[in-house]
Amino acid sequence: MTPLDTNRNRNRDGNRDGDGNGDNPLRPEFWKKPAGEIDAFFARLRAGREPVFFPYRPAHPGSRSGAGEGAGEGAYGFYALTRHAQITEVSRRPDLFASAPSSSTLEDRSPAFGNSAEGSLLHMDAPRHTVMRRVVARAFNPSGLRRHDGMITAAARRVVDELLEKTPCDFVTEAAVQLPLRAICAIVGVPASAYEDVVRATDTITGIANTTDRTGLDTVAEAVTYFSTLMGDLARLRRGNPADDVTTTLVRATVDGRPLTDAELGAFLRILLVGGNDTTRSTLAHMLHLLTDNPGQKQLLLADLPARMPGAVEETLRHATPGTWMRRNVTRDTTMDGHPLHAGDRIILYYNSANRDEDVFEHPHAFDIGRSPNPHLSFGGPSPHHCLGAHLARRESGLFYRELLTRAPGIHATAPPAHTYSGLIHGISHLPCAR
Repeated sequence: MTPLDTNRNRNRDGNRDGDGNGDNPLRPEFWKKPAGEIDAFFARLRAGREPVFFPYRPAHPGSRSGAGEGAGEGAYGFYALTRHAQITEVSRRPDLFASAPSSSTLEDRSPAFGNSAEGSLLHMDAPRHTVMRRVVARAFNPSGLRRHDGMITAAARRVVDELLEKTPCDFVTEAAVQLPLRAICAIVGVPASAYEDVVRATDTITGIANTTDRTGLDTVAEAVTYFSTLMGDLARLRRGNPADDVTTTLVRATVDGRPLTDAELGAFLRILLVGGNDTTRSTLAHMLHLLTDNPGQKQLLLADLPARMPGAVEETLRHATPGTWMRRNVTRDTTMDGHPLHAGDRIILYYNSANRDEDVFEHPHAFDIGRSPNPHLSFGGPSPHHCLGAHLARRESGLFYRELLTRAPGIHATAPPAHTYSGLIHGISHLPCAR
């Protein structure tokens, strides 16, 4: 019996039955199932039409990771929202469904982050979120990115050069990691000497949602400290030697008449480098896999790269959904599809499920680069938290694949990908390729 059977009409009775089983979609073991089983699971949840409660024991003693105060003793858990309309509604109501105190872990704050998480845009709400996001938003809108277009194009060409010299090779290591890393580091102002450490710290941070053991938490804390130290070094450099990069923007910025604190600067760097790497890295790898598995779609794309590339990128984003879920927090009693939600409840927005919603997408499991419209939620719903780097991810992916497929139209994956769900991220860790 699945949680759908036991919890579809579950009231707030504190029942922990099923906690920790393989059908809990916040457990690491759930995501190790075959893709078909995962898709079928979420299809059953969508068919139920209403939020589904999943028990979940807190990973850290003393943490608050349960439902609201009225839930009854021991009613730890969350409501899963799986339908496109539900997630869109929640995204449009940040006053009712808040990001604070945490949006990326079920617990209010991982001990690994300490107080530094308070500076992260992910966990903020208006008005502070509005003010803080405005500090860097201009650098990542379409007009701001045009200043870096030459650099991004040159980086894409260099990565393609290097990839084609090395094939057969691992596409992830030689291309998917390299392009977003070089682009976001150049935009922010991080030197090439730090690239390997940035990748290592980024991978650690994205695993935080599934990190529960003491050793893992210590590793996350080290990654957080690394970003803070790196930002401190960059800030000192840019105060004396300003440049056309985001670090210079940050050290010059003021909020409420004061400069950003060291913790705020470190949190900015963390979210820019982690966010700027993950989505594009995953999209690039998934796209090669999907084009290999769908040769008819690849031929359609090759027939008119300029016209069809935007649709191919959007469909890859929808089909792969690199960002799997985010948490929101109910601020006052309300209802969702007639089901009561109470102040303090945790809800998880499953973007991967929304992107397969049969009410919105015809043949949702098909990879169709001509899909139009394609209102996927891979960058989050329509909200103040819509992904800051969405334009950058689209630009990098389109430029890279136009260059790659123009020069090596026969490139393909030579083995199935090694998928990884590192907490919030649906990525690919290895993908062998050849020309």
